[in-house]
Amino acid sequence: MSDEPTWTRRNVLRTSGTIAGVSALAGCISGDGSDDEGDVDPYTVSMPPVGDVEFESVPETWAAGTADWADMGVALGQEPPVGLYIAGRLHTGYYDDIPDVSVDPDDIETLWDDEFGPEKFMDLAEDVDALVMDPNFLTGRADWSGDAIERIESTGTPFFGNSITSRGYSWHEDYDYLTMYEAFEKLAEVFQEQERYDEFETLHDEFQSELENVVPSSDRPEAAVLYPQIADDSFLPYTIDESTSYKHLRDLGVEDALANSDVQNFHSTRGSIDYETLLEVDPEYILLRTEQYLSEEEFQQNYIEPIQSHDAGQKLTAVQNDNVYKTVPFYQGPIINLVATQRLAEQLYGVDEQLYDPQEVSDIVNGDF
Repeated sequence: MSDEPTWTRRNVLRTSGTIAGVSALAGCISGDGSDDEGDVDPYTVSMPPVGDVEFESVPETWAAGTADWADMGVALGQEPPVGLYIAGRLHTGYYDDIPDVSVDPDDIETLWDDEFGPEKFMDLAEDVDALVMDPNFLTGRADWSGDAIERIESTGTPFFGNSITSRGYSWHEDYDYLTMYEAFEKLAEVFQEQERYDEFETLHDEFQSELENVVPSSDRPEAAVLYPQIADDSFLPYTIDESTSYKHLRDLGVEDALANSDVQNFHSTRGSIDYETLLEVDPEYILLRTEQYLSEEEFQQNYIEPIQSHDAGQKLTAVQNDNVYKTVPFYQGPIINLVATQRLAEQLYGVDEQLYDPQEVSDIVNGDF
């Protein structure tokens, strides 16, 4: 994909002037180019790798690729996207920690199924105002052709996204990588929600200051991040990198137990490891990713108990010390990041106080600021 093109939003958009979640603000915001009725002048937002994307009005309906972008949209007071590659990977259970914020996953369509092809996206592009996803993901992971991307773009609905979740893909090596908050700020520009973004950024900065008092300067916990395949007695191994997928672990100073071993990152090899290999590494902590959001009771029954009862699993130091915890699967935006980091701080460091204000998060999402 070129870094230079400019996309123009199709002319026909719903322009009621009141976007989801911000009715209390509509008609009174003028600093972002909107008039007293809530309408905005055409504006352009730059996003690698798609370049400059022009919007003639604020998108009201949208689809996203991955759940990190969905969480950002929720944080910005928007209705959730109508579709995600895999809707179940938006772990809405994390919203339980935030008052008056909830998402019904049944309202979000899973796009990646038996008919995950350009034709479905041609129809989708006719129904939404923006496709918040990286087109390089579709050509790199779904094996679409460049012609398929161009056909979808011809509808006038723009692609706007960057694969921020992982740095392990070869097709992501030749364009800029964005941090979570860099990506979040760009999406805020798309939805003309810069003020909400600013509030979140301030909250995040305060949260980081609180974490500095929690994370030790030395003797930090060493953990292996694994995706369990209980039926096969194996695990998919993930090494901690600078992608958004591991922001909570970096913020908590977690050391990577797999980094200095012979175990290779799943993103690179698509391979798994068995219990014997894991026992050779024998990490102090094990952090398990799961496909679906699980309660602590479900997590215990589905994963902890089978590992504890396994002949090799019960020999693991992390198992013997009850240091096996649930972690964010792959996708976290600003809300999920706050909740997941708080929960893991409690488990790793015995934190017994709230490091951020859940009500403040709720107020930002609901426009009460």
